[in-house]
Amino acid sequence: IKINIGDKDKSWKLEIEAEYLNEKSLGDKVQGNELRSNLEGYEFEITGGSDIAGFPLYKELEGIGLKRFLFKKGWGMHDNRKGIKLKKTVRGRTISNKVVQINLKILKHGKKHLETIFPDQNKPKEKEVKEKAIEVAA
Repeated sequence: IKINIGDKDKSWKLEIEAEYLNEKSLGDKVQGNELRSNLEGYEFEITGGSDIAGFPLYKELEGIGLKRFLFKKGWGMHDNRKGIKLKKTVRGRTISNKVVQINLKILKHGKKHLETIFPDQNKPKEKEVKEKAIEVAA
């Protein structure tokens, strides 16, 4: 499962094999040490996700199945005309083996900072580093 951990202005990515996340739902809390041992002390909330076909998890739909809903606003509704409705396919809010990506929000921070746990992520790009070096030299 691909996991995106959202912080205030950054996100952290992690891939794990987590069977214990099955049967959890959107809005449930997850302890960091359940995901990885170095995330001890962290507490996360499941805020979203998507399945193998890219259909998003929908908080209003019980279970794990797919269903088509008629939406007035929300995902993919870019048309600003009044009265426009679109039918969209969504998956239920319960995580199953069909879910491949989960979004988490940090509720409680642990002892270690995420920068030390994931040192290779969220570094400035090479181009930005070179431009800053040129500005400093000038």
